[in-house]
Amino acid sequence: MTAEQGGKRLRHVESAVAALLSQPTIEAAAATIGVNERTLRRWLAEPEFKAEYRTARREVVESAIGRLQAVATRAVDALERNLGCGIPAVEVGAAKAVLDQAVKAVELVNLAQRVEALEQGVVHAAERETRRW
Repeated sequence: MTAEQGGKRLRHVESAVAALLSQPTIEAAAATIGVNERTLRRWLAEPEFKAEYRTARREVVESAIGRLQAVATRAVDALERNLGCGIPAVEVGAAKAVLDQAVKAVELVNLAQRVEALEQGVVHAAERETRRW
């Protein structure tokens, strides 16, 4: 592949990834960048393209998570205010939201601890296996 072909391919990859992130369907993404839907699906099957797309998707999600974390304290403050606002339906809704999130947080912490324990087990098993050889 020539440098010119490589540059063209890179531009296609960047355009395709941007279209996939911004369009609701693969068909719409393909139309946006002027390629056949089958072409875009074939690119999605290629490991390098798939990796680029996953990386871009992960960056979008991480950015959104950062924004959510930035306003999370204000959201909790609003729920806390609504717990005692004097309107029963609003108070019940706020209480449900707080309890739901508290349960999810506990589940997430438990899951993270279990994953960490499994990872440590894998590391220890690998170390034991290395020592045997």
